[in-house]
Amino acid sequence: MKAKQTGFTLVEIAIVLVIIGLLLGGILKGQEMITQAKIKNIINDFNGITAAMNSYQDRYRALPGDDVGATRWTGTVAGNGNGILNSAATAVAQYKNLPGAAPAAAEEVNLFWHHLRLAGFVAGATTYPGGGQQPNNSVNGIMGVQTGAGASTLGFSSNIICTTNLPDKIAIAIDTQMDDATAATGQVRAVGPQAGPNPDLDVVMAVNYTETGTNQYTVCKSL
Repeated sequence: MKAKQTGFTLVEIAIVLVIIGLLLGGILKGQEMITQAKIKNIINDFNGITAAMNSYQDRYRALPGDDVGATRWTGTVAGNGNGILNSAATAVAQYKNLPGAAPAAAEEVNLFWHHLRLAGFVAGATTYPGGGQQPNNSVNGIMGVQTGAGASTLGFSSNIICTTNLPDKIAIAIDTQMDDATAATGQVRAVGPQAGPNPDLDVVMAVNYTETGTNQYTVCKSL
């Protein structure tokens, strides 16, 4: 006698498909929420460091990193007071210090972070040279400051803050929310596409963003 074969009813199949759809929708929604959180964190970094720098200048009448009076704190290095963030090396020196590596002692681009930490405006170590380490962003890139942006790119002549290793979707969202959504103009500009946390700001500037899902950008903002 043959055994009676049973299968799923249309109702059962429909229920399974609904459950699968809900699971996929939840996963995609969760990924979008994570991306939005990263975008918000990076925008907050830009705004927070700008506010910290302005507060430092209000209190000490000097630019952090460039402050000749920074010797008010024992064990730190003072800047030269010329109003810019000097680097003894190339324009990209501030991005060549990987997380965990000690920055060069005389670099104002690194003293910037140390002075802000000593003043209590930025969290982190207050001993040097570790206190001059650039902070990381929410996508495992590095934040750095400098004056201008190299001979061939970006067009900034002011002090700027940059954040590296940004996926294309995040870089586009940041420029859209903070500026004009164009990589080559405005107060927010980008270099790329290029991979890795240690970009060269002397590469050709992005004419505009290209969203491929794999491109990465370094985004800079005037301070």
